[in-house]
Amino acid sequence: MKTLLISLTILLLSTLTVHAGSTQSNVSGSNTAIEGGYTGGATTYEDGSSNTSTTTSSTTSNIKSAPPTSSAPSFSSMSQDVCSSGASVGIQTFGLGVSGGKHFRDLNCERIKLSKVLYDFGMKVGAVALLCQDERVFEAMINAGTPCPIDGKIGKEAMKLWKLYDFERPGYKKYVSRMAKREEVNPVISLPSDTSTDKKVKWKEPK
Repeated sequence: MKTLLISLTILLLSTLTVHAGSTQSNVSGSNTAIEGGYTGGATTYEDGSSNTSTTTSSTTSNIKSAPPTSSAPSFSSMSQDVCSSGASVGIQTFGLGVSGGKHFRDLNCERIKLSKVLYDFGMKVGAVALLCQDERVFEAMINAGTPCPIDGKIGKEAMKLWKLYDFERPGYKKYVSRMAKREEVNPVISLPSDTSTDKKVKWKEPK
C-alpha cells in the first residue's frame, strides 16, 4: 500500500505544469508587466456593451508682433539759404503706419531777400517798393511822411495817388475800418443854412 501511494504521488507531480504568475518584458529600458492574461483596447463587459475612451488635445498659438515704428520725414533748412519751412506727421497703429510731410514757402522771407538783392544792385526805390507790399511796411512809411512809391511817383505826388487809388494799398479793409472809426470821433461842425435864396425878391422901378 505504501508503494502504491508513492507511485501515485510521483505520477501527479509529473503531470503538473508550472505557469509563471507574471510575464515581464524589457525593451529599450521600459519595463512592462502583464498579469492575468490582460488584453489592451476596448473593455467588453458581460452584457455585451463596450467602453472606448479617446482623448485628443490640440493647441494653437497665434503670436502677433507690432510693425516697425512709422517715422515722419525730416526737412532741415538750417544749412540752406532757402525761404521754406517743413512740417511732417506720422500715425502708427498696431497694424498700419502712415507718415507724410510737406514744405511751406515763407513769402515774407522771399520779399526781404529780393529787396536786399535790388538794393545791392543800386535799385533803392525798387527795393523800398518791394518791401511796401507788406502791410506793416506800407503803414510805417505813411506814418513817417514818406509814402511808398506808386506808378513811378514818390513823395507828395505818390501820396496824392495813394489817396486817389486807396483800394490798391495793402490792408485796404483795415484801412477802411480805421477811417470809419475816425469819422465817429471827429467833431461834427454844423453850419447855419442860408435861406436867403428861398425868399423872392421884388424889384421896384425908381420914380
